[in-house]
Amino acid sequence: MAVYNLTSVTQFILIGLSDLPEVRYPLFVAFIMIYQITLLGNGIILLAILTERKLQTPMYYLLTNLSLLDIFCPSATVPNMLKNLLTEDHRISYVGCALQLYFLVALAGTEVFLLAVMAYDCYVAICFPLRYCLIMTKVRCVQLLFGTWAAGFLNSFVHTMSTFSLSFCKSNRVNQYYCDIPPVVALSCSSTYVAEMLVLVVGGIFGVGAFLITLISYIYIVSTILKIQSAEGKRKAFSTCASHLLVVFLFYGTTIFTYIRPTSSQHSPGRDRLISMLYAVITPMLNPIIYSLRNKEVKGALRKVLHLRICSEKA
Repeated sequence: MAVYNLTSVTQFILIGLSDLPEVRYPLFVAFIMIYQITLLGNGIILLAILTERKLQTPMYYLLTNLSLLDIFCPSATVPNMLKNLLTEDHRISYVGCALQLYFLVALAGTEVFLLAVMAYDCYVAICFPLRYCLIMTKVRCVQLLFGTWAAGFLNSFVHTMSTFSLSFCKSNRVNQYYCDIPPVVALSCSSTYVAEMLVLVVGGIFGVGAFLITLISYIYIVSTILKIQSAEGKRKAFSTCASHLLVVFLFYGTTIFTYIRPTSSQHSPGRDRLISMLYAVITPMLNPIIYSLRNKEVKGALRKVLHLRICSEKA
């Protein structure tokens, strides 16, 4: 469906994988399994942290928020994507598209800021271990978390307002399986200069700033670890931030792959969208696995949660 001339758009069509109909049902099964594993894995992480008193520390408060984001972020796109795969109804209302874009950009932006805060937390823990409790107090942690969520949602509000203040009168076919800024802006028949500049300037300042905080924190962390004399001390120091470092690599790696990589000339656009879909849903599923495998305290708390559940079922 396309809308031309000066007719305003009241709904959008999410192209998704409409040009790859042969993989609809296998993908539906794969994505619903991945989504359920994501909800279950992050839910167990949340339960373990909330029920284990030893994990009531700033580091794990930050991990709790990461798990919440890994539940909310795919929930903004995956249920609608599953409906599209199953019914071939790719329509989404104008308001629905705006809301989906707002929450997706807000949650993704919040995760960028949260990873920077978690990197700062690791920096303080490794570089100033004796002062950690004085620097990363519960009050400071709450302030950082509030700022993280507020910045993410404020940033998204600016981009959503600028995107949907544009006129859409050429086509309503969004070249993606969800509403995102680039494919929606591409449909505008009015000047997109302001919206594009906001993405570059505002998004660039926030995104690059958060990335630099993460990068600089890890430069100091690595420098401090290399100065430790004993191999055991180095191992313990590295294990403190290894899980977060893996999550950072995974997040930025998938973001670069999805948004910055050039479109493949060897594959159809549908296959490129399929690869982007896989990367977008797999990352939230892997984060709880990484933390449960790399962190002894989380593993211990998970064992207690699973043991209590097994005992309650037997009772």
